[in-house]
Amino acid sequence: MKTRFKICFVFFTLFIMIGCSNGPKEIDYGNDGCHFCKMTIVDKIHGAQLITDKGKVFKFDATECMVNYMTATKELKVAEVFTNYYEAPTAFIATQDATFLISENLPSPMGANLTSFQSKENAAKIQSEKEGVLYTWEELKIYLSN
Repeated sequence: MKTRFKICFVFFTLFIMIGCSNGPKEIDYGNDGCHFCKMTIVDKIHGAQLITDKGKVFKFDATECMVNYMTATKELKVAEVFTNYYEAPTAFIATQDATFLISENLPSPMGANLTSFQSKENAAKIQSEKEGVLYTWEELKIYLSN
């Protein structure tokens, strides 16, 4: 009986640990909806995720939707924020590690023309081709909230 209890305890503990894991969750493109605008998330370069301090995951079809949601719900306790990025569609990067480009020549789903990049060098290269303005995460939040 003690062995059965120990086995159940181990499985229960593993289940809890897996369910509470940090980091972004996979987006089911074409099925998951944006938590802010309710559009179906289909663009694999511009998606974003917000994770609360309690581990709840909110998915967005564009980084600008996530910023708008954060602005509208200031009482929300945010633990982590992630964005898809240009160099590896469907992959995520922490927003504070990303560089953002707003360029009319690189459209995004919600019309802010906002694209994330893993490195400032890659963002600057695309900026030289597509024009636009580069932002850090903190600069972007200020710009979008005006």
